[in-house]
Amino acid sequence: MKIVYMGTPDFAVGPLAALRDAGHEILAVVTQPDKEKGRGKEMQACAVKEYAITKGIPVFQPVRIKTAEAVESLKKYEADIYIVAAFGQILSKEILEIPKYGCLNIHASLLPKYRGAAPIQWSILKGEKQSGVTIMQMDVGLDTGDMLLKEVVPIEKKETGQTLHDKLMAAGARLIVLALAKIEAGTIQREKQKDEESCYASMLSKEMGRILWEKEAVEIERLIRGLNPWPSAYTYYQGKTLKIWEASVLEKSYLETFGEQGQMQLLDAIPGSIILCNKDSIYVATGKGILCITSVQLEGKKKMSVHDFMLGKQFLPGQILQNTK
Repeated sequence: MKIVYMGTPDFAVGPLAALRDAGHEILAVVTQPDKEKGRGKEMQACAVKEYAITKGIPVFQPVRIKTAEAVESLKKYEADIYIVAAFGQILSKEILEIPKYGCLNIHASLLPKYRGAAPIQWSILKGEKQSGVTIMQMDVGLDTGDMLLKEVVPIEKKETGQTLHDKLMAAGARLIVLALAKIEAGTIQREKQKDEESCYASMLSKEMGRILWEKEAVEIERLIRGLNPWPSAYTYYQGKTLKIWEASVLEKSYLETFGEQGQMQLLDAIPGSIILCNKDSIYVATGKGILCITSVQLEGKKKMSVHDFMLGKQFLPGQILQNTK
């Protein structure tokens, strides 16, 4: 098929490469304008644009895809179908109706759950046991179109936003190639979404990563995994931002080694207080349960294990990790 591909971040690169490798003709890549990055504010292209340039694929970067000028530019490509993966702009009804087979979206959730901008991270934050990819026929709603194909991806115990992202990108690549084959063969089946089963996966923000120690340890642990690598979970230690990269909830079997009185003292500790340290871990009280931290990054420093961190700076029982500076 002749394809116009719309996507921006890393997640969209895998499916784009798979479509090209499957022999489809990528007429153009439509992606977001370059953005300033870093202290030098140098303009940087997104991952999809960088891939397209290496393969000699034309790149179109409209500030607003719904303008009359942008729509006319899209029409000139005469594509059979538009494929969308984390593009970052809403398509108008006029755009959706341009290609012969309409527009397909590669959505990183098992629709109708987690419609919206950040389904990968929210599935971890909410403690889901599985996620997946849905190939959807786009309509004017927000991820409300008919579902064409799905692939389920289990969420492992130590799954992070990054590891799940990579799995779903690979699943999306497999699924979109299969979807086009079925469309060409006339065997694709549509399934309506049940709106009553939907939930919204809102955009992420840096503020979301601030750890509130009054919450339960299991919820904080999911926050750390779900927001890894961005925007990351963080707290404050001695007036500096301390990112938490790896942690686990203290197992009850380990807690029992402290004896009944010791357990009471640990569980009654002020949320955010360091209650125990050893060479590899620090144990922090939460609103319910104890969090065992094993990898951190202090403001201005690189990411490191607690073991390495303790060689130069020492956490001490009784110190408090703060919600604010």
